[in-house]
Amino acid sequence: MNSVFKVSFAALAVAMGTMAVQPALAHHSSAGFSEDSRVVSGTVKEFQFRNPHSWIQVNVTDASGKVTEWSVEWGSPNQLGREGIRPSTFPTGAQVKIRLRPELTGAPIGIFVGAKMSDGKTVGKWSEE
Repeated sequence: MNSVFKVSFAALAVAMGTMAVQPALAHHSSAGFSEDSRVVSGTVKEFQFRNPHSWIQVNVTDASGKVTEWSVEWGSPNQLGREGIRPSTFPTGAQVKIRLRPELTGAPIGIFVGAKMSDGKTVGKWSEE
């Protein structure tokens, strides 16, 4: 009887663990974002280096002079800190090019891929494609 209880308990624990993981996977889905990246160039308005996700706010000016604020989602401060990213990495007023995966709706929101600062320094997965 003891081994039946252990097997039942183990099966129940696995089932409970699987159910607990499912909401986390759904929360971190990138299904609403393009698989293709694009580059936006602008001025850093704010780098929100805080949990659960960091955000870079970038003001992008188009050819007609219209300014659009882009919100670019990135990792947690813990994750980014291990990669050498600090709150000072994207100072307010800095000129930057950011490669991102834009939201499929066309809203000015994206997932961070990489960036190139005006001094040529790159962060993340930057490429000149």
